[in-house]
Amino acid sequence: MEVSASDRELIAVMRQYFAAKADLESLKAQLETVRQASGEAIAVFYDPRQNAEHATDLQRSHHLRGEMASLMQRAEAWARAALAADRHDRSQAEAEPEEWQSFERRADALFGA
Repeated sequence: MEVSASDRELIAVMRQYFAAKADLESLKAQLETVRQASGEAIAVFYDPRQNAEHATDLQRSHHLRGEMASLMQRAEAWARAALAADRHDRSQAEAEPEEWQSFERRADALFGA
């Protein structure tokens, strides 16, 4: 099976997405462990303005969320483009004269499969 450049780009984007997701989950777990040990209120602990000690990690978690959203938007755009191309290909195939359609398509149309 041949993988197109577009498919390779999607694979790279999804790898980046899942790497960012794993980083975020790890960071969230670490932060929550520290928060619970400190007994600090959620609203106070997760506010970088009120928690200078962990502000860098809190900002990093926000950055990772933003990166994940951006990567998912790229993947969704790729999927929309692929769907549009598939629809275009199907509409062209349906517009072709019957003699150019494959035997399977004609059989499906005749027998309702």
